[in-house]
Amino acid sequence: MLLDPDLAAFLELVEANIMSGEKPEMHTLTPEKARNEYEASTQILDVPGVPVGSVTHISIPCRDGQSIAARLYKPTESSETMDSLPVLLYFHGGGYCIGSLDSHDSLCRSLTTLTPCCVLNVAYRLAPEYQFPTAVYDAQDAYRWLLSTGSEYGLDVGRVAVGGDSAGGTLATGLTIAAQQENWPQPVCQILLYPCTSVWQNTESHHRFAQGYLLEAKTLQWMFANYLRTDADRTDWRFAPLQASDLRNLAPTFLVLAEYDPLLDEGIAYAEKLKTAGISTRIKIYSGMTHDFARLGNIVSEAEQVRNDIAGELANAFCPK
Repeated sequence: MLLDPDLAAFLELVEANIMSGEKPEMHTLTPEKARNEYEASTQILDVPGVPVGSVTHISIPCRDGQSIAARLYKPTESSETMDSLPVLLYFHGGGYCIGSLDSHDSLCRSLTTLTPCCVLNVAYRLAPEYQFPTAVYDAQDAYRWLLSTGSEYGLDVGRVAVGGDSAGGTLATGLTIAAQQENWPQPVCQILLYPCTSVWQNTESHHRFAQGYLLEAKTLQWMFANYLRTDADRTDWRFAPLQASDLRNLAPTFLVLAEYDPLLDEGIAYAEKLKTAGISTRIKIYSGMTHDFARLGNIVSEAEQVRNDIAGELANAFCPK
């Protein structure tokens, strides 16, 4: 399928702004300025967040003595008692360098309302201030905190899903691998939106969509250069889950991919490896879409569609028929 026409028009405008010098390329910015640009663009590209029952701001302690912020969304109505609500533990995207609770507020609110369920959105620490594997440890600490403390917030810790987009998807699936290795409870499912899974970004889709399709090759390498301490970190499965030697007994997986995303091929490869390991895996490639389309609600209708699809997967995982 051709690139979605509304998305194509938007990308042409972005390219024109870059060529005119009006908009700098992300890889030329400092991390602080890149974060500001990302947050500002969110207000334009995504739809406003829908109302939810409540939003609670939480501080989660980390193993190094620091703490990270999180935002707990609860649905307005639920057929279940308030002390037994299932929860999605969510990690935002942004290449480990950008992104925040605010940038993914609309997405988290939608999933809270559509499923319905609670969503715990975690602000793991970002690079280059905090390099690999800090984000990984933050994700693990958030999961263990949720399992041990979530019941105090009216959450059913026996029905926890994990999910994330892009780098957040990598953190989410890495968490299921860590749970398998450490004998922690496995989530009921994992929702992975176009995750980063490979050591090097050298597949056909990376070459085909290197420029002009929202996630650019230079930006991706800029992000990884900020995040990784050395190239040796690339072969660690916590950065590249395709390197994991054992994917057996992981949570059932819903893998969301985009047809015009440089991460497409490695996403397909990861789905195949999960299936080979015996993991129930559903993969859906959204035609005509680019990376990050789930947050482009003001541009493409597929942003609403994928949110409904994810909500359906969560509802089935939380309340199997």
